[in-house]
Amino acid sequence: MYAGMYSRRSILAGFLATAALPACAGAPETSLRPQARPLTGAQKVKAAHPQASLARIVKEAGLSGQHSIVVANAGSGKILESVGADTALPPASVTKAITALYALHNLGGGFRYTTQVVATGNISGDTLRGDLILVGGGDPHLDTDGLNNLAKALRAKGIRKITGKFRIYSGALPYQDSIDKSQPDHVGYNPAVSGLNLNFNRVYFEWRRTGNGYATTMDARTDRIRPKVSGIKMAVVNRQAPLFTYKRGSKVEQWTVQRGALGKAGGRWLPVRDLDAYAGEVFRAVAASQGIKLPPGAATGTRPKGKVLAQQVSGTMAAQVRAMLKFSTNLTAEVTGLTTTRQRGAAARSLAASAREMTAWSKKAFGVRGIKFVDHSGLGDASRISAADMVQVLSRSGWKGPLPAVLKDHKLVNSKGAAAPIPGVRVKAKTGSLNFVSALSGFIETPNGKILAFAIFSADTRRRAGLSKAQRERPEGGRAWRKKAKRMQQRLLRRWALEYGVSS
Repeated sequence: MYAGMYSRRSILAGFLATAALPACAGAPETSLRPQARPLTGAQKVKAAHPQASLARIVKEAGLSGQHSIVVANAGSGKILESVGADTALPPASVTKAITALYALHNLGGGFRYTTQVVATGNISGDTLRGDLILVGGGDPHLDTDGLNNLAKALRAKGIRKITGKFRIYSGALPYQDSIDKSQPDHVGYNPAVSGLNLNFNRVYFEWRRTGNGYATTMDARTDRIRPKVSGIKMAVVNRQAPLFTYKRGSKVEQWTVQRGALGKAGGRWLPVRDLDAYAGEVFRAVAASQGIKLPPGAATGTRPKGKVLAQQVSGTMAAQVRAMLKFSTNLTAEVTGLTTTRQRGAAARSLAASAREMTAWSKKAFGVRGIKFVDHSGLGDASRISAADMVQVLSRSGWKGPLPAVLKDHKLVNSKGAAAPIPGVRVKAKTGSLNFVSALSGFIETPNGKILAFAIFSADTRRRAGLSKAQRERPEGGRAWRKKAKRMQQRLLRRWALEYGVSS
């Protein structure tokens, strides 16, 4: 019944509606047009700020040297625009992004380092009757707090003294006295490397004026403890130059510093070269603070066999790589690369040999050809890669691969350096800087869902090659050159995000 009533009413309504229409209904005199919606978000930014072309941005940067610049669709790898795409230039710390892929693909994000204390004898009462060995596993993030934890574990076992020798083993990785020999001796970002690393292989030099002289200290500080270091010494001397000098003796690392550069008080981190002696002295100090007396340490080249009394386990490889990319720590990069090479079964005895292994792996894994790495951090300026090859690595490793998850967010700023984000745009990238070398590479997530892969390499290699070793910390004109490069990079990022990531 309800259905029938509904049908009759529907029919009647239809007749009435038809009757109300003119016999010959024509089109309206004025066509109806959809009302334009106001622009929002990134569309509004794009409309308000037309972007210059790639060529114009590069020209207006006014940078000396060469450029290799590419932006591509990360999904297909198709290049959208470029300048000098195949020109191979130094990647500086962008190398660390390749090192991250090298490690994450071969070791996995869950890989961890282990630092151990091993005994060759048994514990009797409060005495270890045998040798005690501090065994490095390569951990680049091991610090004095970590050694203190090991000493606390020994104390918990009741140990207060040993009858044998105290030894230090660092042979898990090959020793290198520095990352790049062309760097000034005193820069903390160029320390030695080995299988036992401590405090990023740096010691803290602190000074304070006292009357006509200076009181100086060397320590292995963390936020919690500051054990003094006596095996590394500093002398304040009257001279015009250089700022620092360094000499490694058989028992002591000796530094000197220019008196006139110190001022009233201050401090800075200096690189350590004798890593076994440094780690041994600091471990003795923290052991003593726990009531454990150890004899002076001596290095051993043989991995010890014995009972593990204590161990310190590092954070995951994923966490260490994320920190490496965020803070651009050279030591972490070199240790990560060396560890990966060793785990892959290659017996590389130097950073250069390990870097060759990473180069070969990259070529095979991503199909790139014109690349060459001389280390894993990018500190050495003889490494080479083109923007086209770098973008191919990024595209083939993928937005959903292991790299974007560990890359740092890169902020968009305006010409004055103030934050200037674009709604819906996110940049995940690695920066790289050497004197007269500037690099930036990564991914751009755009408002329309498109993912872009990009690489921007700029270098004045001739100007860099003309610098003396002493000039390499703060060369004349270096800061201005770098500032221009950073401004150009920001303009390019904004152009690409708006040009290829925002629908008109």
